[in-house]
Amino acid sequence: MLGTKLKDPNDVLDYEIDWGAWLGTDTITATPVVWTVPAGVTLVAQSQTTTKTVVWISGGTVGEHYRIECRIVTAAGRITDESFELVVRQT
Repeated sequence: MLGTKLKDPNDVLDYEIDWGAWLGTDTITATPVVWTVPAGVTLVAQSQTTTKTVVWISGGTVGEHYRIECRIVTAAGRITDESFELVVRQT
């Protein structure tokens, strides 16, 4: 797990995962990555490069913790998941 990120329930923010160090010379394929976002928050948009993935998230309930997960497939055929915890707090 990549740790904890914070957001206000009214924020619509982007969260990036940089896979570059793990990938080495491999790359993320052109196939869209799969984000798993639990009920209570909304996946607004997503994007990717050959080494990074980005998700835009809105919503959430103050005091709740949400596990956001991303699955990638690489050009070499590797499949892996990474996640972070999203904590919603009033700012």
